[in-house]
Amino acid sequence: MAIKYIPYFPNTLEGQAVLDNFVRTKRVLRYNGNDAVTEHIRRGMPLYETELQERVGKNENGNLVLRGECLSACAYLKDKGITVDLVYIDPPFASGADYAKKVYLRRNPKVAEAIRQAESELDIEELRSFEEKMYGDIWNKESYLNWMYENLMAIKSVMSDTASIYVHLDWHIGHYVKILMDEVFGEDNFRNEIVWHYTNKMSGSTKPHDFVCEHDTIFRYSKSENYLYYTISEERDEPVMQSKRVKIDGKNMRARDEDGNIIYELSTEKKIKDVWTIPYIASTDSQRVDYATQKPEALLERIIKASSDKGMIVADFFGGSGVTATVANKLGRKFIHTDININSIQTTRDRLLAAKAEFDMLEIKDGVSLYRNPVQTMERLKSLIIGLRNEDALDEFWEGSIIDSKYGMTPVYLPNLMDSTTRMLDKPLMNEIIHKAIPDLPDETKRVIIYYIDIDDPEEIQRFIKEHGNPLIEIELRDLKQVLDNVVAEDYAEWNIQEARDGLFNAWKVEIIQFQSDRVRRKIEEINQKNQLQVLQQKAKGKEKTFSPIIISDEGLETIEWISLDCTSAEKDAPWQSDSEIKIDKSGYVIKNGVKTTEYWDACIISEHKPLRMKIRNICGDETVFVI
Repeated sequence: MAIKYIPYFPNTLEGQAVLDNFVRTKRVLRYNGNDAVTEHIRRGMPLYETELQERVGKNENGNLVLRGECLSACAYLKDKGITVDLVYIDPPFASGADYAKKVYLRRNPKVAEAIRQAESELDIEELRSFEEKMYGDIWNKESYLNWMYENLMAIKSVMSDTASIYVHLDWHIGHYVKILMDEVFGEDNFRNEIVWHYTNKMSGSTKPHDFVCEHDTIFRYSKSENYLYYTISEERDEPVMQSKRVKIDGKNMRARDEDGNIIYELSTEKKIKDVWTIPYIASTDSQRVDYATQKPEALLERIIKASSDKGMIVADFFGGSGVTATVANKLGRKFIHTDININSIQTTRDRLLAAKAEFDMLEIKDGVSLYRNPVQTMERLKSLIIGLRNEDALDEFWEGSIIDSKYGMTPVYLPNLMDSTTRMLDKPLMNEIIHKAIPDLPDETKRVIIYYIDIDDPEEIQRFIKEHGNPLIEIELRDLKQVLDNVVAEDYAEWNIQEARDGLFNAWKVEIIQFQSDRVRRKIEEINQKNQLQVLQQKAKGKEKTFSPIIISDEGLETIEWISLDCTSAEKDAPWQSDSEIKIDKSGYVIKNGVKTTEYWDACIISEHKPLRMKIRNICGDETVFVI
């Protein structure tokens, strides 16, 4: 449970509308859940315990990489008295798309020479890669906008008085969020609608005669009228003669000589306006980190230069690939990166390490042991809840049902891990369940099961159920954390350790003999079965197709992405100190302590001092700590 709740503002709702003015008749678009949002904001942001996972460098500037949700991250910052000077967020677009990470088998060092001598099947991309779903950007408008409203309120509460916020969206939901931002920040504090125009991104159209979309939209607001802004310029393609401008009595005028003639000068730069033509990141770009929603560094450079000074704090609460933190560090700013997705945290951590940044990695202990990201955890949960099955007869509010000999079909509710507002079982949520969800159930329903992650006041909730619930339908409450404890499975490794020489110095060498990840193997089996079924279906249609399964060796070394040695502490749960680390890229080359090399991995990692612990990350992103 939360330690306490942190107020958003001293007088939380004073002068704030909470979506009550949004009513669209005819189109049936009313923002349900307004009462719940009001109650959540009045209660405050949930503050949870945090755990230091790793410190990179001395981190005297207090840079942070936080794994957790926007709401709980803002509660942490506010509790610590930390304010931010610039915010950029690239939240889900409510696009209805699934985003996946492409996962590559690495070269197995035991057969690396054979692979170099002959083109092994592991060198064929489609035979050594598969996809892992990172998150599903699937929302209804009501849920998304209520969720976004709370996030924007939380972000505003940690912004300094001179801070600005840039919110990056597209046509799916951007126009609605613009109205939300008018409510949260005030219409008078709207500064720009920036169009990011790109021409090199694959863009499709649902209909062949529609205009193809080649832009995203970024809304820029300030917190107050006293905000920081610098005019930024870019080089012209060709120099032009331009009239010189001067200010006379506060007006921008053309400069003239003594005879009244306009003075012209050669201009090699032009002021950047609100349409930014910046290429999307190409597949061959050196800054590419294979993250589905990665944005180009040039985009963030403009934002950070325009709205912050050196030494200021730049925050991104949907941090993704870590581009905001990386660029902020490069430009001499402090940074805060937050994301709930472990792949985001790992990608950002490795990226910042390569950039020689110093930072603390913290995990917000909100009671949810996410498998890797919310989507995969939800999928895993469905298999762990015994008897849970899909039920077409039920509304989308219910995850499915369990068939019971005594009660018959029992609908099951699971909180949506993408939506922080559903994690707390409180009276507003229970009111929605009792008065909106349960009345739509089939008449023969005798019982429902409600899973929760956190509960406001168990006794008060039970009293509320007794007073307002349907006496003919039993409501059973279950703690989801007991199921979540079984979600994460650790990997297995065997290794040898011995003293060795590293050039002129004594060192310690750890050789990995075997690495087994049940999670990776099961994922590959799932992919193979799916591909085999597709081939059979194609053959049934008379098409020639062959099935080539993804194969893992007995040693399993090709399922390792990253290894780190801690020579400082032998305590398994102590903050990690990476004294030596290697990362194997998808081509099999080794990145040593953030520095790229042209060497293939030889199944070993070397450290100057005797290692006490080893952490191994598999290609899907799971990390396991081994005491040496």
